[in-house]
Amino acid sequence: MSTIMNEKIESIYRQIVNRNPGEVEFHQAVREVLETLGLVLDKHPEYMEQKLIERICEPERQIIFRVPWIDDKGEIHINRGFRVQFSSVMGPYKGGLRFHPSVYLGIIKFLGFEQIFKNALTGMPIGGAKGGSDFNPKGKSDAEIMRFCQSFMTELHKYIGEYTDVPAGDIGVGGREIGYLFGQYKRLTGRFESGVITGKGMAYGGSLVRKEATGYGLVYFTELMLQTRKKSFDGKTVVVSGAGNVAIYAMEKVQQLGGKVIACSDSNGYIYDADGIKLDTIKQIKEVEYKRLKEYIKYHPNAEYKENGSIWDIPCDIAMPCATQNELNEKHAEKLIKNGCFCVTEGANMPSTPRAIHLFQSSNVLYAPGKATNAGGVATSALEMQQNACRDTWKFDYTDARLQTIMRDIHKTCFETAEEYGFKGNYLMGANIAGFTRVADAMIPLGLI
Repeated sequence: MSTIMNEKIESIYRQIVNRNPGEVEFHQAVREVLETLGLVLDKHPEYMEQKLIERICEPERQIIFRVPWIDDKGEIHINRGFRVQFSSVMGPYKGGLRFHPSVYLGIIKFLGFEQIFKNALTGMPIGGAKGGSDFNPKGKSDAEIMRFCQSFMTELHKYIGEYTDVPAGDIGVGGREIGYLFGQYKRLTGRFESGVITGKGMAYGGSLVRKEATGYGLVYFTELMLQTRKKSFDGKTVVVSGAGNVAIYAMEKVQQLGGKVIACSDSNGYIYDADGIKLDTIKQIKEVEYKRLKEYIKYHPNAEYKENGSIWDIPCDIAMPCATQNELNEKHAEKLIKNGCFCVTEGANMPSTPRAIHLFQSSNVLYAPGKATNAGGVATSALEMQQNACRDTWKFDYTDARLQTIMRDIHKTCFETAEEYGFKGNYLMGANIAGFTRVADAMIPLGLI
């Protein structure tokens, strides 16, 4: 991938940075896309004439609000809530909510910007948005989390709806939080509008496969990438960062396809198990006990736990960063390449730094960005919306088959688009160009919006 933008695109980028000072993650996400669009704009000068880059990079709406709540001791806390509704040209806004102390406007804007193109790649009629709060759910009681979610939704409900904006979960927002949020929406509106939020429990309008979808979709996409080099997961060693839904179900599908996951991590450290990670134990620790990953060695004393270590130091064939943005840097990339890693696919949003991506591509490592590889989650959220709209519930195997078809189509789109523009095998170019052109081609017929 070229890291040099032409003069016109560079000028636009500088304007965006100046208009959005201090939002470094947003700047990074925008630059990554703009660097890939030179040939596209040569082929489609109407995109520049219509100022589509400037329009796409400016959110349609940015909402910031106060979230007051009371803890179990009666103390009042004030957090900040966000919803950035970036683009609705392809459908209602769609994107998750993140509850984490690192959240600020720049994080939400980077996530929302990525979501535009990710959602476009799915082929589903959904726009791009993201939201969240700097609230930290770790260490909070269920009652405290419920009170926070109720306060958050009291403000957010004014701006969402099944034909307007459909949030879902992200880091810090799982099934428990979705339940509290949906319950408060129902309480405030007096409507059982199941299509207003996705990731719901099966008892009140959820979809089978939604919990597994991002991780499964990542592995389905990766398997297709491997096939382009006549490889598969069978017998390969895999390292997966993270221990949330994405990581857990990526590990599950890798194991089903014959791969051997030897390490995973959380924010405190990583577990290395040379015999293969025992997924039942991970699920017990993370989904039932809500404890830290270091508990794993109590069940499996032959495994190793390293606090604050780099999981990317572990030799592997395939690496899957599934934790958070910019977790895999240049130093990590050098170590992975040196140790023989030949494939890196992203389960998180923008987990690899620009320099790391450059090293992977220049070293002929199979690499694909999260906007393509982790799109299975939002795709299955859109399938949940379909089921809600027709008051239906699909079987697991049927929904999983739909997910596989969507991921196959995304892979085909990225691969063929990259080849069309002279970058065969470059999934970053293919994903960015295909996502951008789909959004651009939807914007022009709608006029100046």
